[in-house]
Amino acid sequence: MSDQLDLLHALPGAVLITQEGTIQYANAAAVALLEVESAECLIGRQSGEFVHLVDQIRSTQRIQQVADPDQDGRPNKSSEFRICTAKGHLRMVLISSVAVEWHGKPAVLMCGLDMTHQSEIQAQLRESEQNFRRLFENMQDVYYRTDANGVVQHVGPGVRRVLGYEPHEIEGRTAESYYPQSKDRDAFKAAIQQTGEVSDFPGQMVRRDGSVIDISISSHALYDHAGNFAGVEGIYRDVTQRKNLERELHRLATTDMLTGMANRRAFLEAATQVYEKARADGAPFALLMLDLDHFKTINDELGHLEGDRALAEFAHVVKAQLRATDVVGRLGGEEFCVLLPLTAHDQAIEIATRIMHGVACTPLTDETGRPYRITVSVGVGTISPHDRSLRDVLDRADQALYLAKNRGRNQIAIAPVDGSPK
Repeated sequence: MSDQLDLLHALPGAVLITQEGTIQYANAAAVALLEVESAECLIGRQSGEFVHLVDQIRSTQRIQQVADPDQDGRPNKSSEFRICTAKGHLRMVLISSVAVEWHGKPAVLMCGLDMTHQSEIQAQLRESEQNFRRLFENMQDVYYRTDANGVVQHVGPGVRRVLGYEPHEIEGRTAESYYPQSKDRDAFKAAIQQTGEVSDFPGQMVRRDGSVIDISISSHALYDHAGNFAGVEGIYRDVTQRKNLERELHRLATTDMLTGMANRRAFLEAATQVYEKARADGAPFALLMLDLDHFKTINDELGHLEGDRALAEFAHVVKAQLRATDVVGRLGGEEFCVLLPLTAHDQAIEIATRIMHGVACTPLTDETGRPYRITVSVGVGTISPHDRSLRDVLDRADQALYLAKNRGRNQIAIAPVDGSPK
């Protein structure tokens, strides 16, 4: 062994012997190439920390490949790699590697020749590195790479702008730590494992200041030489402004601007979904059809502006009587409908009664200070096993509303599932 070490030490090419990526031996040429004071300064360090970011994945894959028992001891072909010395100098090195034994255990011997002695190549390397660094430092997107367990191995400087952290504060922690909801990270992992890559995948992250931002992720899975999942590499960007705009456009498209309720189209879409689920699950379901009494008189005598104000106040009173799961929509004019999921007949009547009393007890004043009140008529409809669609429930509730109007208004009428309203 002593003679072999003397021979390795005398070689003009740099030689490193590693076990599981940790340097166990370095000859004099390696010490000079990596610009450290002595071989002892290299022992115990990871060989990968000297490999440039651009070449790290390729370097790791080659080491795994040469250490594979199926390689039968065949060395890797020589290939050029960028390395960064201990003093921060960039060099291009031609490296070959082969599996060996070191103190009776498997190891990898790497031999490197410095190829940056030519001034032209060195100048090109410097320019390439400067261009890469400039691009990397100014990326609006955040580059990242994780291992198979989701631990961040590397993250670009763009993370300062996006999340407010320094890169070293992110590295070594799991990417999941920055998700406000674990289901978002679970959905991303499932998509990556199923297709191997994702593009513009939606998610959210928590910034250092605690605020939640929307992100878009484009990434691909990494695999080792044996085809096993080894991690994820990609970029993500802050798309909060875009998502806020999309949410606002959706709100404008689905909301009645005067009352803040769902508009007709949005309400009917929501009601159809709840109705279909109620039928599939055999669950109760109810609708309340509401109509302001004598609303035309308010418009004619007090003006349309006062009529709008009365509608807005009516909407406020109705929403205050509803549960978080209920939905109210403006179908048109002074006609409204309330969607009551998982609500049986008696409970629907109770909610309708609260709404009717709440509206009747709400005092209003016109622009001259003169007081007036509004009332509402309510028709109640519930789901029936004989219904063919949501339209059948709506028709029954509408018939009940018509009856409440004919009976003198400011009251509730009920549409039985097997007969006429009562």
